[in-house]
Parts: sequence; C-alpha cells; structure tokens
Amino acid sequence: MNDTCSSENVTWPDWLKHVVFPSYLGTLLVMGVLLNGLALWVFCRRMQGWTETRIYMSNLAVADLCLLCTLPFILHSLSDTSDTPLCQLSQGFYLLNRYMSISLVTAIALDRYVAVRHPLRARGLRSPRQAAAVCAALWVLVASSLGLRWLLGVQEGGFCFRSHSGHSLRTSTLFSLLGFYPPLAVLVFCSLQVTAALAQRPATGPVQAEATRRAAHMVWANLAVFVVCFLPLHAVLTAQLATGLQSCATRLAFSRALFITSKLSDANCCLDAICYYYMAKEFQEASTLGKPLSARAHKSQDSLCVTLT
Repeated sequence: MNDTCSSENVTWPDWLKHVVFPSYLGTLLVMGVLLNGLALWVFCRRMQGWTETRIYMSNLAVADLCLLCTLPFILHSLSDTSDTPLCQLSQGFYLLNRYMSISLVTAIALDRYVAVRHPLRARGLRSPRQAAAVCAALWVLVASSLGLRWLLGVQEGGFCFRSHSGHSLRTSTLFSLLGFYPPLAVLVFCSLQVTAALAQRPATGPVQAEATRRAAHMVWANLAVFVVCFLPLHAVLTAQLATGLQSCATRLAFSRALFITSKLSDANCCLDAICYYYMAKEFQEASTLGKPLSARAHKSQDSLCVTLT
C-alpha cells in the first residue's frame, strides 16, 4: 500500500483539530475524572462490606479512570503518529482499559443474570471472593491479549494509534472484534433474560410494580449505552476488515471514521459513572420486594444505594 496513502496522512480542519476535538476530550476528561473519582471515594470510604457488584463497579471505575488519563496523548497523536515507546505505552493503556470496561460491563450483566434468573443457585455462584477472582482473571486476560497484540504490531510495522502497516492493521482489527462481539452477545442475552424474568414476576403491590418497571428500564438503558458507545466503532472496524482497504481514498475515509467513533466510545467513561448510582439500586429494589424477610436480608448485602450526605 502506497506510503502517501498512509492513515498517518489524515488531516483535519483547524476548527476541528484545535477547537472541537480538544473541547470534547477535555470535557470528557474533567467530567470522567470527577464522576469516577467520586464513585471510587463512595465505594471505598462511604460503603461498608465488599459485595459482588461493588467489586465489579470499583474495577470498572478504575478502568475508566485509566482510560481517561490517555486522552491527552490521543490529542497529541493528531499531529505526531510516530511509533515511540511513550506512544506505544499510551496506546496499550488506552486499549487495555477500553476492553476491560467492556469485559466488566459483561461480567456485571452475567452476575445480574445469575441473581435474577437463578436465585437459588446464586448463593453458590456469587460471592465477593469469586467476583474479585473474576476481575483479576479479566485483567490478566485482557493485558495478555494486549501484550500479544503489541508484540505482533511492533513486528509487523507499528502499534501506536494510526501508525499501522496493512498486515498489522488486520491483526489489530481482529483482536478488537474478538474483544467486542462475544461480550455484546452475552450482554444482549443477559438483558433479554433479566427483563423477561422481571416481567414475569407477579407484583404484590404498586411499590413492587414500580420498582420492577424501573429495573427493566435500567437494563435497557445500560444496554443502550453500551451499544451506542461501542457498536459504531466496531462496525467501522468490521467494514474495514471486510473491504481490505484497497484504495487510498477508502483508507483515509476509514481512518477518519475510526477516530470519530473511537472518541464516541470514550464517552462511556462518563456514562458508566452515572449508571453506578442508579442501576444497582433499582435491581436491589426489584429483587427484594415481595420476598420473605430472610431472603430480603440476604439480598440486602448487595445493596448499592449510595448516600452522599
């Protein structure tokens, strides 16, 4: 592929490069650090007892914070795409925490599915120790895959942001698609199963009916955030892999589309933090109302009703 058609040669209008992109990424950085920092402070200082959901969400907040720290380097990559060690490190952290975020959202959905669809088996399948083990395994798995991805990228022509050869680009794309589509399938399955279970649950009164309705809405909201943030990026990656990037114009067009959809995916860092304060609380209400006192007491240990006062 001709070097003059390299994705490194993508240019942006000055008003996008110097105004829109910095403003958008700066807003994400400030809001994301504040929201996720507040979430971690609540999880670590204002709540007692490490529950399954609290462990997953704390790891998710850490992943989102780490991703946000790479945003200044993304801005720098607009003008410098050289494959330096610093850029490789930034790219590695960026991808690690993007796919850790995807993996942890999927783990939360699976945990919720087990709790709602299989409540009798949940005591044996769910525990804080097991949740911590799952999180540790996910960090190792995603980091290992990124290590392999980095090794192949360096050998095949570059790893950093847009500095890829054709073969390296295909390898990187395959890793990204494998890190997204299986979790998406699991998340859709769990969301459908949980909302179906909530719909089938007989309401013993208006309070429980309202709690169940809000819980179902949060399931769909969580899925919608995931799809809106991550699907456009991976749809573009899929199209890129399918077309093979034979022409110069096609390659440059995909480079622009990937940058825009990648920045859209970064908004997930802020939206995750907003969900911390609502999603688990609604599930707690829907899962405990109308149950015997002993069952309600057991489930209450998973409560994530955050009080900031």
